Amino acid sequence: MKKLVVIMFILVSISSCNWQSEDKTSMEQFSTPISYEEADLRACEILKQMTLNEKIQLVGGHDLFFIKGYPQYGIEQFYLSDATQGVHLRKDLDSLLEKSTAFPCPIALTATWNTDLARDYARSIGEECRAGNIAVLLGPGINIYRISQNGRNFEYFGEDPYLASRMVENYVSALQNTGTIATLKHFVCNNTDFRRRVSNSIVDERTLHEIYLPAFKAGIDAGAMAVMTSYNQLNGEWSAQNPYLIKEILRKDLGFRWLVMSDWWSTFDPVKSIKSGLDLEMPGEAIERIPALGKLGDVYVKSNAQQLIDDGKVEPGDIDRMARSIIRTCIAMGLYERPVKDDSYLDNYPQHAEVALQTARESMVLLKNSGGILPVSPESNKKILLTGEYVTRLAAGGGSAAVEGYDHVMMLDALKEIYKDNLIYAEDPTDEQIATADIVLLSIGTDDHEGWDMPFEFPDSVDRKIFHYAQLNENIVVLINSGGGRRMTQWNDQVAAILYCWYPGQNGNKALAEIISGATNPSGKLPITIEKQFQDSPGYRYIPDGEELYTGDEEDWDLWHPIIDIHYDEGIFVGYRWYEKKNIEPLYHFGHGLSYTTFAYEELEVARDNFIYRVRIKVKNTGKLYGKEIVQLYVSDMESSVARPVKELKGFSKVDLEPGESRWVEFTLQRDDFAFWDTQTHGWKVEPGEFRIKVGSSSRDIRAETSIYWE
Repeated sequence: MKKLVVIMFILVSISSCNWQSEDKTSMEQFSTPISYEEADLRACEILKQMTLNEKIQLVGGHDLFFIKGYPQYGIEQFYLSDATQGVHLRKDLDSLLEKSTAFPCPIALTATWNTDLARDYARSIGEECRAGNIAVLLGPGINIYRISQNGRNFEYFGEDPYLASRMVENYVSALQNTGTIATLKHFVCNNTDFRRRVSNSIVDERTLHEIYLPAFKAGIDAGAMAVMTSYNQLNGEWSAQNPYLIKEILRKDLGFRWLVMSDWWSTFDPVKSIKSGLDLEMPGEAIERIPALGKLGDVYVKSNAQQLIDDGKVEPGDIDRMARSIIRTCIAMGLYERPVKDDSYLDNYPQHAEVALQTARESMVLLKNSGGILPVSPESNKKILLTGEYVTRLAAGGGSAAVEGYDHVMMLDALKEIYKDNLIYAEDPTDEQIATADIVLLSIGTDDHEGWDMPFEFPDSVDRKIFHYAQLNENIVVLINSGGGRRMTQWNDQVAAILYCWYPGQNGNKALAEIISGATNPSGKLPITIEKQFQDSPGYRYIPDGEELYTGDEEDWDLWHPIIDIHYDEGIFVGYRWYEKKNIEPLYHFGHGLSYTTFAYEELEVARDNFIYRVRIKVKNTGKLYGKEIVQLYVSDMESSVARPVKELKGFSKVDLEPGESRWVEFTLQRDDFAFWDTQTHGWKVEPGEFRIKVGSSSRDIRAETSIYWE
């Protein structure tokens, strides 16, 4: 055990400087229009009127993306739409929306570290759902970034459970305050899309609770009304038919009381599906255009439930439980009381486009800026050469998360508007064009997609091109569009600057042009660690020997492939926790991001009020430009009975400062911020002793630290 130390902390009087406070409860509070208890009573009354067959038809999806309606009982049909970064308009379904805003991808939103933006972003999406008669958004997706190759990392909120939780809780509350149901997905440990339907995530109890469940818990505490299970198995059973996962972890440990649905075609045993605690099996039936589904046979609840009841394998009460949960959730959300569709929100599209643009402005991460090559003022009259992959087409992730958007802004057009004739575009520039340009802007990236994983490495042709360009011109600026970290190790030292742009949405290239020209000061910081090589990462051995990455749907639907066991042997040591534990130097650290100005951290102070610690530090803009700094607070347990990370993020605040301006930034630390999951008591535990409080600009760049003592 640790030694107990008594220490007094004196908080000096507050200066005349402004305050910026990190508020862990800053999210809009969401409460259902109708209480759980009242909704449950009303659901029971409706169930009494329904036949068994009607209930059976309700607990399976209807027409692929609907919850079946029964108008005679006051139950409307409701549409469920993808996804986290906007409304996915399905061309094979009648849509009431002519267009939907394509926002920057969620990992870009997380790179803003701005919870206010998370609220604005989600509120905008919720308003478009209401305009499109969409009752349920199939998002946010909140799986943790475990490996850089996961094809769906762009849909999620990064590697750190604390950062993800703060973004998710604000997203959920803001979305649901529009009257749209939020669906937390994919529950749980769907951290790769490599043969995801035959993937078995083997994860211990402590790792689940410390790393992979906190974002779900935050979404549930914020009021999320739906949870979607994942395609993968968890510890040997598919998630949608896993009673331990749904009944024990989700319902009991996390306290979730509302609708639990499966992901599409992720159930394989109707008895298990009914008994697991699942409420809604989606889509509830096979379709002809996916041949693999026919080979599975009839595995669906709707078509088997009556016979299973007749055979005594399930009971009518099991179906009642499922139907009751669906109806109860819809009643509590007020979906039977008012129309889902609200045309008035169509007037808000200009605001939504501005939210998308502001998200892009704050999300782009300036990884490197040698010699201050950026920004490039239009007045400098420098000759700029623009070339690369995403100059004349938008970079975006694919699959169910894809959002087409409208009024697209291409990189070429955005930069041309600023630099006029000083910008030259060449699809395949000559060596002379490269060598004689004052600045070369080179666009590279990846087209990440649901259903398969992406190599960490760029193609050899891309690496060779960058090397070649760098030999001809020392002023190469690389612009990267991707949904996760990519290998830059071979040429990182050869180029002058790197700007990580993620998938910036329909108008995000305007933000890119603003940052390059200096109209906007970059303020994004990495929500991930970017390793030097994939072998450095904790989960790199996940692909079976003899197999390799693929693209396309064929392997995704190969349900006869042997189950792939993925052992999460690193435990709680994911992301920066792993690299610090193993003393592996990544290429770019979690929380890293440069600005065109500089910030100083001064006067770290701590005060204790019973079991609450209040930490504050003064941050000053010491440069010549207005800028935003993301102040990060980490906690280190100096002695523990279990292995713990070197440090863990437990607070952050984004503060904007004029040149020369100072501001106090305040954080609050409570018991949960010092706790670990105890597998003996199956709960959170804090051991008394010394903890180091570390405040800085990234996980690596700690500017001030001190000790506190938990008694």
